[in-house]
Amino acid sequence: MSSCDTCVFYIYDEDYETYCCDVDIDEDDFFRLQSRNFRECPFYHPEDEYAVVRHQA
Repeated sequence: MSSCDTCVFYIYDEDYETYCCDVDIDEDDFFRLQSRNFRECPFYHPEDEYAVVRHQA
């Protein structure tokens, strides 16, 4: 199961002083996301600080 806390799109919004999801989706994807029951977020992407290092090796 995915957790927003470990997602790269979960950022701190200084204007609202809270964390929020910053996925760039269009209206169609947003409607599909709201109309279905997902067990996990389809846009979840885990933070991986070492992905670049592994790619360079």
